Amino acid sequence: MRNIIFILFFIGFVSFAQEEEKEREQALNESKNLTWEANKELSEDNFIDAEVDYRKAIAKSDENSAAPYNLANAYYAKETYSEAFGRYKQAGELATDKADKHRAYHNMGNVFMKRKDYQKAVEAYKEALRNDPKDEETRYNLALAKKMLEKEQEQNDQNQDNKDQEDKNEDNKDENEDKKDGDNKEENQDQDKKDEGDKGDEGDKNEEQKDENKEGEGDEKEEQKKQPEEGDKPQEQQQQPRPNQLSKQQVQNLLEAMQNEEKKVQEKIDAQKVKGVKVKNEKDW
Repeated sequence: MRNIIFILFFIGFVSFAQEEEKEREQALNESKNLTWEANKELSEDNFIDAEVDYRKAIAKSDENSAAPYNLANAYYAKETYSEAFGRYKQAGELATDKADKHRAYHNMGNVFMKRKDYQKAVEAYKEALRNDPKDEETRYNLALAKKMLEKEQEQNDQNQDNKDQEDKNEDNKDENEDKKDGDNKEENQDQDKKDEGDKGDEGDKNEEQKDENKEGEGDEKEEQKKQPEEGDKPQEQQQQPRPNQLSKQQVQNLLEAMQNEEKKVQEKIDAQKVKGVKVKNEKDW
C-alpha cells in the first residue's frame, strides 16, 4: 500500500514537473517571438511599439536575455544611457552563456565610457574579458578606459594642486590683509595717542594762556582801579583830611606862626635883658 502511494506521488510530481517545463518553454518561445517582433518594429523606426514588445518579452520569461539586451541597445542608440545600463545589467545577470555575458558587460563598459565614469568602465571591460579573454575589441576598450582614467587622475591631481595653491594664496592674502589692518590699527592708535597728547599739550597751553589772561585781566583791573576815572580829580587831591586833623599846609602855617611868635618873644626877652642891666651913665636931668 505504501509503495502504491509512493508511485502515485512520484507520477504526480513528474507530471507536474513536465507541465511546468512545458509552460516554461512556452513562455520562453512567446518571449522570443515578442523579441523578434520588437526587433522588426525597431528596424522600421517604430521605437514605441518596439519598447512595448521588449518589455512584454522580458515579463514573459526571465530566461530570454536577448530581450533586455536588445532593449538596452535601443536605449543606447537613443542616448538614454541610464536606461541602457539597467537593461545591460539585467541581460548580464540573466545570461547563462558566456558569450551573452561578454556582450552585456562589454556594452556596460561602453555606457560608462559615454558617462565618463572611467573607473567603472575598466571594471566592466575586465568582467567582459573574463567571459571572453580573446575579444580584441574589449581589450582595446579596456586599454582606452585605463588611459582616460589615468589622464583624469592626473587632471584631478593638477586641479587639487591648483586649488591648494589658490587656498594658500588666499590664506596669505588674508594674513597680509589682517597684518595690514593690524598695522593700520596700531598706526591709527599711535596717531590717536599723539593727537590726544597734542590735544593735551594744547589744552595745557590753553589753560596756561587762560591763567595768563586771568592774571592779565587782574592786573588790568588793578591798573584800572589805580587809574582815575575820566572827569574825576587826581587821587592825591581826592583824599580828604580826617576829622580834627590838620592839613599839611595848616601845619606848615602853624609852624611858621609859632616861629614868628617865638621870634617875637625872644626879641622881648632880649629887650628886657638889655633894660635890666645896670650901666654906669650919668643922669642928664
